[in-house]
Amino acid sequence: MDYEGIIIEESLTNLDILKELEIVHTEIEKVTEANETPWLEQWTMHKVVIKKDKIDEYAKKLSQLIDGKHCSNWYCDFKNEQYHYVVFANKVFKLDRNSKQDYASMREYAITLGLPEHQLPNQI
Repeated sequence: MDYEGIIIEESLTNLDILKELEIVHTEIEKVTEANETPWLEQWTMHKVVIKKDKIDEYAKKLSQLIDGKHCSNWYCDFKNEQYHYVVFANKVFKLDRNSKQDYASMREYAITLGLPEHQLPNQI
């Protein structure tokens, strides 16, 4: 099964990868204080579909493109029925969606980056 997820355009250092992906929906959200990105006015959120046989390749590519200079806790994530990829700058977690331990490990890592509790990926 293919993977679906969200990429925040402003989190990437190079947007060329978006041309390679299937974008099924785009939504622009005004930045609020809760977003904790005061240098931005908006988030451009692209819902994408990534083929099962390409997810490892794109997760790795995206991990190299996530902006770590302005904010070390950007991430994007992609799910199918079995797995959940959570992609940080230079770090990719492939989580079994039925494993609480997988999610706990990823959440611990995210907290060390300063990711706010309300923005952490969940096991849903």
